[in-house]
Amino acid sequence: MSQVAVIQMVSGADTVANLRNAEVLLRQGAEQGAKLMVLPENFATMGRRDLASVAAAEAGDEGMIVPWLKRICRELDIWLVAGTLPLLPEGATSGKPCAASLLIDSDGEVVARYDKIHLFDVDVADQHGSYRESDDYAHGDRVVVAQTPVGRVGLSVCYDLRFAELYLQLAAAGAELICIPSAFTAVTGAAHWQVLTRARAIETQCYVLAPNQGGVHSANRHTFGHSAIIDPWGQVLNEQHQGSGVLLAEIDLAAQQAMRQRMPVATHRRLS
Repeated sequence: MSQVAVIQMVSGADTVANLRNAEVLLRQGAEQGAKLMVLPENFATMGRRDLASVAAAEAGDEGMIVPWLKRICRELDIWLVAGTLPLLPEGATSGKPCAASLLIDSDGEVVARYDKIHLFDVDVADQHGSYRESDDYAHGDRVVVAQTPVGRVGLSVCYDLRFAELYLQLAAAGAELICIPSAFTAVTGAAHWQVLTRARAIETQCYVLAPNQGGVHSANRHTFGHSAIIDPWGQVLNEQHQGSGVLLAEIDLAAQQAMRQRMPVATHRRLS
């Protein structure tokens, strides 16, 4: 069995402060034995409007986020799914950034990158009112699964959670754990976060690692929290309602495989 952790944050527009807070939480997780940790969506840039500038800096020699991620993974000897940060599309030198989720190994090397496919262009009955991620971000277009020391990890982000076909593709590609770093609004989270995260675990028979932003970020931005680690049977192994924190749980791939053999859902599927 292996120990994993998800990190709940209440990030703001100050990237330096966000990274400082994230480092404290990651060190706590490492001290408790976590080998793979997952940060929430927008862990470093929540509320910033200059995302294209951030992405341009990260593509050059002036960025602070990617170098920090690599350093912390080396120092703590951990693998990390780095929520999301704005990065130019692979191979591009300009244009809209993608909301990119990086998987970084304990040597500080980027092992995989997932660009958020489904962008949150939605009207919500809260003080913010209208969310248009496509104004700031480009859509991703690839399903990503990568091997880690704790199992095969499938990558997704926040609004992806509503699109079951992505998770079925992750499972078909061999995922044993699925990461869903998020910044769900308080309104949509209260309605659907918990039922959807559990459903994604049940339908794929995967562990779900779902760190969320959880608190008040500004006068018109409040996120739901309730970060969770969920087992392949849909049981919530650990959860935190609001505020910053570290949630840990054990991953038992042998028990997962035994459950999949008892109920071989993947082999019973008739529609695609």
